[in-house]
Amino acid sequence: MINFIICDDDKKIIEQIKKIISNFMMKNECSYKTYFFDDYDSKFMKMINSKLQCKIYILDIETPTRSGIDIARLIREKDVDSMIIFLTGHEELGSTILKNDLMFLSFINKFDNCEKRLIDSIKSALKMFHKRNILKFKDGNTFYTISMDDIIYITRDSIERKCIVKTEHYEFKSYKTIKEFEELLDDRFIKTHRACIVNKDKIVKIDIPKKEILLNNGEKIALVSPKLVKGVLV
Repeated sequence: MINFIICDDDKKIIEQIKKIISNFMMKNECSYKTYFFDDYDSKFMKMINSKLQCKIYILDIETPTRSGIDIARLIREKDVDSMIIFLTGHEELGSTILKNDLMFLSFINKFDNCEKRLIDSIKSALKMFHKRNILKFKDGNTFYTISMDDIIYITRDSIERKCIVKTEHYEFKSYKTIKEFEELLDDRFIKTHRACIVNKDKIVKIDIPKKEILLNNGEKIALVSPKLVKGVLV
């Protein structure tokens, strides 16, 4: 799940960004959530401290109370993995951002081909997430760090009331819910029914009449809704 965290004090810009993200993510059938703010207030600060993964920050450099550059610095103190995209109407601020060494993805002028540049930046962010993403979770006193490349599927065991994370070589169990896992995973994963999430890269064959998915480890997973077939094939 990709989490977009956007702050801009201009309502028109917010609506523009909302439309761009929605059109792009729906077209590419990627799961995502958006969080909009008009200032860097306490609610925004909670997003910095949240455990959400795959964050893409889209920050206005100048708001009435704080600078987006200062906020980016706070983000980097806690998080080096999230993507940061700066939006501004002041091109001259680019040199200031570069001096701060904030590991940002792009610097976009709101009034100069903004839509195309924002879409290109989102594409780049998704590629980077896909290459490096790992799943981190805790079960009891044990912390797990698993490469998403290795995950075949995650399913809910109704008897043990745990989720099973099946990888190429191991099997892990957790009290996290399917919904919680869904929010931690990137767009290569799809929910085939309410109790199972599958890595699309591990799918060998889809049997539509039988409503089954054959995975690369030989296991078969039920595909309850034919409507999900299109999403699986993306």
